Amino acid sequence: VQLVESGGGLVQAGGSLTLSCAASGGTFSSYAMGWFRQVPEKEREFVAAITWAGGTTRYTDSVKGRFTISRDNAKKTVSLQMNSLKPEDTAVYYCAKQAPWNSGISYHARAYDYWGQGTQVTVSS
Repeated sequence: VQLVESGGGLVQAGGSLTLSCAASGGTFSSYAMGWFRQVPEKEREFVAAITWAGGTTRYTDSVKGRFTISRDNAKKTVSLQMNSLKPEDTAVYYCAKQAPWNSGISYHARAYDYWGQGTQVTVSS
């Protein structure tokens, strides 16, 4: 499975960005997908995830009401719509596929077995 993120960039506080993750190889529709983010010298942080059919989503508290995760299994893509961005949202954002031995949605990076290369999101104040 290969995952490629796009859509990052520089935006002013209060602005919006949409990140996309395109998957190739494997059976995309069978697994939950997640978004994580990381800043230098800190651990990778869970942001949002969605089950294989899209019926259940989970968010970290700091992005609830501002970010929306969605997926299109026919197109093998997962997106993260980010609104009302804050400087503290600045990070490298990673798309990840949840490993098949995990059920439901996991908040832990170790539960994900394939990762994209990351896309930088910078929010200026």
